[in-house]
Amino acid sequence: HVQVAESGGGSVQSGGSLTLSCEYTGRSDCLGWFRQAPGKEREGVATIDTDSSTTYADSVNGRFTISRDNAKNTVYLHMSSLKPEDTAMYYCAAGGRYGGTCLLQYGMEYWGNGTLVTVSS
Repeated sequence: HVQVAESGGGSVQSGGSLTLSCEYTGRSDCLGWFRQAPGKEREGVATIDTDSSTTYADSVNGRFTISRDNAKNTVYLHMSSLKPEDTAMYYCAAGGRYGGTCLLQYGMEYWGNGTLVTVSS
């Protein structure tokens, strides 16, 4: 059983940066960040595998970077060039590969409670 807990959310102005952290217990092949904006469905943001291979949503590719420190059991999401449309509750998740890859759409089994990111224009 894996447990995850996010931290680092907050308010930032458009164009700014913010780094989210997620501490996890247990072992998981895939770790990921997801977000849900008010009135919208949850969407995948980024995933990272044990070999540090990554997958990003098109909307954040080039602006967000996911990384993991296995020694500290922590996964990070560094967000830069933030936009108001990045405002959402951000969730950390852990799970397994689907078809041999950590996907944005499937595979996550364990979820945190979320941390709120607000980007003002």
